[in-house]
Amino acid sequence: MQSRLEIQKVAPQAYRTMAALETYVRNSGLEEALILLVKLRASQINGCSYCIDMHTKDARANGESEQRLYALSAWRETPFFTDRERAALNWTEALTLISQSQAPDSIYEEVRERFSELELVNLTMTIVTINGWNRICVGFRKVPGTYEPASKHP
Repeated sequence: MQSRLEIQKVAPQAYRTMAALETYVRNSGLEEALILLVKLRASQINGCSYCIDMHTKDARANGESEQRLYALSAWRETPFFTDRERAALNWTEALTLISQSQAPDSIYEEVRERFSELELVNLTMTIVTINGWNRICVGFRKVPGTYEPASKHP
């Protein structure tokens, strides 16, 4: 597999804009573990091998259990996720598959019970951002396998 192009070289301002969204998400106050689950689940749905590789590695580096990572694609069928995580994953799926789901009121009400308005905006921005990255990485065929997470400092 070979990459089609490298966005950061061809359009550095576009890349910096996406990176700024990513910085916003990372500094939004949402739990890092939750952000990583959302990123990984959206990437699974979108079939983004680069982002699946990246966010699985990041989740492991953040202390996520193998059991939860393996079960993420079937999260509804497991007891491994909190109610807050379940609401976030349901919202992630609804927005990632928006042409099919239309973000129904029932899912919105569920996520609204678990997240403040600001947290809901930040969760939604997380979903928007990872869906953008997925489309960039899939469209330009970013090759997975070389990503290494930043080392964690105590």
